[in-house]
Amino acid sequence: MNNNLRSVIILVSVAVGILIGQIDFISSNSAFLIEPFLMIMLFGVFLQVDLTGLKNSFKNVRFASLTVLINFIWTPLFAWFLASLFLTGEPDLQIGFLMLMVTPCTDWYLLFTDMAKGNVSLGAAQLPLNLILQIVLLPVYLLIFAGSVVDIEVLTLLKSILTVLLIPFALANIFRYIYLKKYGEKSLEEKILVHNDNIQFIFLNLAIVAMFASQGRLLLQNPELLLIMLIPVILFFAVNFIGVQLLGRTLKMSYEDTTALNLTTLARNSPLSLAIAVSVFPDHPMISLVLVIGPLIELPILTIIARVLLWIRPRYKVFGKKEEAG
Repeated sequence: MNNNLRSVIILVSVAVGILIGQIDFISSNSAFLIEPFLMIMLFGVFLQVDLTGLKNSFKNVRFASLTVLINFIWTPLFAWFLASLFLTGEPDLQIGFLMLMVTPCTDWYLLFTDMAKGNVSLGAAQLPLNLILQIVLLPVYLLIFAGSVVDIEVLTLLKSILTVLLIPFALANIFRYIYLKKYGEKSLEEKILVHNDNIQFIFLNLAIVAMFASQGRLLLQNPELLLIMLIPVILFFAVNFIGVQLLGRTLKMSYEDTTALNLTTLARNSPLSLAIAVSVFPDHPMISLVLVIGPLIELPILTIIARVLLWIRPRYKVFGKKEEAG
């Protein structure tokens, strides 16, 4: 599905949620649907990740090292700086922004990498590593960064991680193992995974509808929220885009590999963060709203970045051969 169309559908889901959220019964009960919808969506996300290929993430040591350093060390620190600079006095917005930025994307970054003619196989090889590290590190980031802004119950956080992430993660891997053993990888690709992306997107939008139905009135009372988030989000993408471009040229990486690194470290995993926010911060709806608004800004920016990359491609100095994913 075209990413511009995805952005339009997300906007329609937001509008539908706000509209039906004006009905008291729907507004009062739609919140109970958010977590189940997101868990089904995450089941689809985890289903497409072959953890047996985790070792492939490390075959290209330089690329894997750069991905981990940027995604899991530089990005959290830079996101905290931006949150402190632009969202001071707005703790819920700070936490929502941080949760959005510390979780690397596990799906549509490959679509944008392909759109920009980058090294898709090299980027795809990092997917299992990015997924495992963000599941492990997200609670750590929350305790370190968000814990200084609001009180977080460690047991509640661990319970939420177990429920929202580990249950669909375990079920997806059990299903994948049984299906592969019985029908094989080709059948999984042709009969299940070929529909997986659309199913994920459907349940993401159902969750968005439920989210805005439950909190739409709050958003209408705070229309400035989108504008407030716009500057730090744009700065995050702009600085990281330029930084990786400079890094790639300094290290004499090919255009394809630099593009893969750019998009692997730019795209964010807002659905995973949203699933955690709904469970960990049920009394802070603004946190979840930030995570729903995130893709509305992110998808157009990534589309622009992909086009900018294509524009600079003919002007890119050839430094060497394209690297293999392993």
